[in-house]
Amino acid sequence: MSNSDSQPVGGKRGPRAIADEYVRALAALDPSAAVRLGMNPDSDALADFSPDGLSAPADTARDALARLGAVEAAGPLADDGERRCATLLRERLDSELALHEAGEQFRTVRIGNFVFSATAPAGSPLHSLRDILTMMPTDTPDQWQVIGRRMARIPLALQQYRSTLAEGISQGLLSGPRQIVTVLDQIEQWLTGPAPGGWFGEFVSAAPESQRAELSSHAVAVAAAFSEFHDWLRDTYGPAAASTPNIVGAERYRRWARNWTGADLDLDEAYHWAWEQFHDIEAHMRDGAVAVQPGATPLEAMAWLVKDGTAYDGVDTIRKYLQGLIDNAITDLQGTYFDLAKPLQHVEAMIAPAGTLATPYYSPPTLDFSRPGRTYLPTRGRTRFPTWDLVATWYHESVPGHHMQFGQWTYLAQELSTYQVTAGMVGANIEGWALYAEHLMNELGYLDDPGAQMGFLNLQMQRVQRVIMDIGLHTGMAFPADSPYAPGRTIDTENAREFYGRYCGFPADQLDSEIVRYLGMPGQAICYKLGERVWLRGRESARQAAEQRGETFDLKAWHMTVLSQGSLGLDDLAHELGTL
Repeated sequence: MSNSDSQPVGGKRGPRAIADEYVRALAALDPSAAVRLGMNPDSDALADFSPDGLSAPADTARDALARLGAVEAAGPLADDGERRCATLLRERLDSELALHEAGEQFRTVRIGNFVFSATAPAGSPLHSLRDILTMMPTDTPDQWQVIGRRMARIPLALQQYRSTLAEGISQGLLSGPRQIVTVLDQIEQWLTGPAPGGWFGEFVSAAPESQRAELSSHAVAVAAAFSEFHDWLRDTYGPAAASTPNIVGAERYRRWARNWTGADLDLDEAYHWAWEQFHDIEAHMRDGAVAVQPGATPLEAMAWLVKDGTAYDGVDTIRKYLQGLIDNAITDLQGTYFDLAKPLQHVEAMIAPAGTLATPYYSPPTLDFSRPGRTYLPTRGRTRFPTWDLVATWYHESVPGHHMQFGQWTYLAQELSTYQVTAGMVGANIEGWALYAEHLMNELGYLDDPGAQMGFLNLQMQRVQRVIMDIGLHTGMAFPADSPYAPGRTIDTENAREFYGRYCGFPADQLDSEIVRYLGMPGQAICYKLGERVWLRGRESARQAAEQRGETFDLKAWHMTVLSQGSLGLDDLAHELGTL
């Protein structure tokens, strides 16, 4: 039985049915969401990015909440699956509406998309217009025709987006200057290249020869529309936003933190906990550095690994290496620590297109697995790739990290609900699981090589510094008295970047990208470490409960149980893990 046909609850259709009706409505409003899901494959539509168009998802959310309220008023939900779905749906939609009602949809100039839907306040309409093309199938002439028709709609979509940003100017709701400068640079990268139309021309060059001329014409028109938008952003929006703070302040930050984590956080507690973690990880990094090079500091050891450690030359060579990491992890973990269904046992390692984020990322499979899960490596112009910092990263992005969780959710979409495995995803749940995956692989010995261990510790340090900097920047906190750097000074963008660079091995361009990312996505950076904390505490509680029952803790069974619950915010996830 499909979840959309779930039995009525108290005379009303159940929460899973309501949630999936919401997803179908969202997919109709936002074709980017539909493409991610593998829905409406013949559609050539784009979202309406005008102010009215961006209000439609909020109206849809309010309608879903009203129907959910009617179900809940009929009495408690006895079915655990329905109960979890109802909990998630209410928490997510309340959080998204809080952002919408605060006017965040008018401030969507940011460096990339980190969310399921570009029409949500946390999305980036601009980036979705390019991202949607990279996710569309290109196997047949008919599919290329759909791409061409969709490309023809991009100039109108950019005009609609511009009207929303113009409304933001009139209301005094603007993005910060650093986001604008970075987005301008990204657009310039998209428009640069040997083909007419820049990246868009290169993209359509893979089309059948009989369609290439028409598609190239669309690519040139799209590039012209992006160029026009670029100039308006530089000449009109940029000056209007010049006095807008890059930081969001405590009030906005709390709304964003709730949206990313699904938790009512005690920010002071989280900030001070992060400093405790910082000191512990720093001590481990000093020991790890000596294992790499006797007498070296952590930064010296990482510099040696970049220059003289194991590395691969060539983009395709590193892609094949990363594919091997994925394939070997699946082979080794299957049946021992996880039980993956057949469709989940394939992940593709990809090279990211130019003009994307500086850090690796993952895209989930479609609901029918016609497009598999994919990991992406941004090259940033490099042709030589040291591996020390890629091993733990790829376990994070693929298996047993993002793909293990997303894949299992997608596989169980009919048993759970489409909403729970797609639009209802909570950043701190998924990033926390991926960081837990790094921790697990370290426990299992996959990161024992001194270089890989240094990479793992460096990633741990980055994530705990993110908690410190993100909370500190946006809420005006100071470096504490026991900080080895600038004790007592209030955190700002300049000293945050210097602090970051002193204790992690990022190159200069990536440090800059990270700071801009925190300014454009407040609350996202804290997801990793705070999410991992919930997952690790949940596992320890389950282990202790098994021991109290006189049983041996079954880690594989625990993994598959917790991965089969679907998404939840951190507050609700902690409660559910505590009951296992």
